[in-house]
Amino acid sequence: MYSIVKTAALHGIKGIPVYVEADISRGMPMFEMVGFLASEVKEAKERVRIGLKNSGIELPPSHITINFTPADIRKSGSGFDLAVAAALLCAMGMIPKESLRRACMLGEVGLNGEVLPVRGILP
Repeated sequence: MYSIVKTAALHGIKGIPVYVEADISRGMPMFEMVGFLASEVKEAKERVRIGLKNSGIELPPSHITINFTPADIRKSGSGFDLAVAAALLCAMGMIPKESLRRACMLGEVGLNGEVLPVRGILP
């Protein structure tokens, strides 16, 4: 299944809208994240996977692709974790797509599944 969640990237003192797309499909089990990502954003894959597992939610053994658009803006920081988690849960059918349509999500996900604050939220 496919889902999309809105978030934002900090570019100087300006907030740039970013969309996190998640696709879960049949195929060789893997978890791929693309879209001009800094290393701390790439690490979200493990934070989110472990945070969901410790909250009682196992990711399916499927081909999982997370795409961050627009691809020409560098994404950095841990504030994308919550959007990745929500996009995955929506793609798994655990969150209704309608409930995410008007939301913008920013937050770091701890290994226990707790949502943690992030800096730079004002812009």
